[in-house]
Amino acid sequence: MTPRTAPAPDRATVVQRLRAAGCVFAEQEAALLLGTGAAGPDLDRLVDRRAAGAPLEHVLGWVEFCGMRLAVDEGVFVPRRRSQFLADRAARLAGAAGPAPVVVDLCCGAGALGAVVAARVPGARLHASEIDPAAVRCARRNVRPLGGRVHAGDLYDPLPRDLAGQVDLLLANAPYVPTGEIDFMPAEARLHEAAVALDGGDDGLHVLRRVVAGAPAWLAPGGVLLMECAERQAGALADSVTAAGLSPRVERDDDLGATVVLARR
Repeated sequence: MTPRTAPAPDRATVVQRLRAAGCVFAEQEAALLLGTGAAGPDLDRLVDRRAAGAPLEHVLGWVEFCGMRLAVDEGVFVPRRRSQFLADRAARLAGAAGPAPVVVDLCCGAGALGAVVAARVPGARLHASEIDPAAVRCARRNVRPLGGRVHAGDLYDPLPRDLAGQVDLLLANAPYVPTGEIDFMPAEARLHEAAVALDGGDDGLHVLRRVVAGAPAWLAPGGVLLMECAERQAGALADSVTAAGLSPRVERDDDLGATVVLARR
């Protein structure tokens, strides 16, 4: 006798399971999960993962960011909506930097920021660096089709030496959550993203201060460093920029809840 296969869950069942698990946007998430084409046990596994608390982006294998669909693997930092402000600002600056601007995306994660710039600025020469191996693999899938290169290592260390003094735009969405606040983050981030992508040290600025300290050696004359941080950190980060001999400016987008510190050589 052939065993009966359990029927594939329908939309209403998926919505019910997600809602019971506390998913606020259960109907939208159900549509995305059903849109993967998975059926039967495969769809069940996707729904189970999401209901158990895995980020929706990890379950789907992609994130929508600035109108682009980018790969994001399990354990890799998921680009936040607020970072669209940094990406938009970066693309405008790169586009105004002249033909073939040199763009470097530090702590690139899945490569989202660099990918947006490369897609919007034809001829941009993109280099990205990332220390987390899983994120490096993911970033290469997103960046290489756009002509960019991803280097594995810590901040500036893996970059080609001939870029020193030639970079028109430096981007850094480095970790800026204070160590003591990690435990208070949503479980989706705390449990499912690499700690190296979140932990910014005692005051959250440990990595960003290193980014600032190294920037003068890499920026071209007139080059710009753009960094995301929390609003309360902007003053201290701007002070670090001034101490490094660069000119700071703080910009904010209240709709996105985003704060960016700009440093110009």
